[in-house]
Amino acid sequence: MKDAVTRRRPAVAGQFYEGTRSRLEAQVAACMRTDVAREKVIGVVSPHAGLMYSGPVAGELYSRVEPPDTFVLIGPNHTGLGAPLAIMSFGQWEIPTASVEIDSRLAELLLECVDSLQEDEQAHHLEHSLEVQLPFIVHAAPGARIVPICMGDTRIDTCRALGQGIGETIREVGYRVVVVASSDMSHFLSDGEARRLDRMAIDQVLALSPEGVHEVVRKKGITMCGFGPATTLLYAAKVLGATSAELVDYRTSGDVSGDRKRVVGYAGILIR
Repeated sequence: MKDAVTRRRPAVAGQFYEGTRSRLEAQVAACMRTDVAREKVIGVVSPHAGLMYSGPVAGELYSRVEPPDTFVLIGPNHTGLGAPLAIMSFGQWEIPTASVEIDSRLAELLLECVDSLQEDEQAHHLEHSLEVQLPFIVHAAPGARIVPICMGDTRIDTCRALGQGIGETIREVGYRVVVVASSDMSHFLSDGEARRLDRMAIDQVLALSPEGVHEVVRKKGITMCGFGPATTLLYAAKVLGATSAELVDYRTSGDVSGDRKRVVGYAGILIR
């Protein structure tokens, strides 16, 4: 039976981000900007590494997003646990600074619309890719709800069906929703090689081409962990009438660590 107080506890507090309210608030505030205009967007591609590495990119991104009523969060399944396409449709997700409500209406409509989507908490239990978005959401859009989706199945047909279902469902509910594709870029390459390969994938996102993202990642062996969520976002964006995209920031872990031999890339992209 569904329980309105079902809680998803933090899995990576104190590891990927600060584990106390005061420290986390300060950490996120240091990443955000107050001198940029906020705008209505359809979706974003946002990184999900530890905040010391990817926090400035995520902060740059969320600083520019006009707060919606709900964020649909789509992330990769790093753990291999749970259903191939897993949603949580009720309850709350907790981080040290807040408890974030799941938008049950939107989540249940998605379950009805997308046949391959399954109610499954296990896939989300230890997964960090969506959790790391929450400190920024709580700071930038207090009171916003979420719909968490974890993707283990990244086949193009799956991305298309989920993305189109998300787009159609957002149109149906009639309130403001932003879709977040949680993705880091190339992993453990030299800084120069990571930037070269990442630009190929980024260019396809900027062209609003879901097929292009999926194809270039696979053909070029780009280790973009959230290419499935990014592809899905672009299919949803097409349904919602997207016309442009902007790369607002790109960095690598080498910008923080100084190690340029083995980096991870982080991109922040707005879809309008």
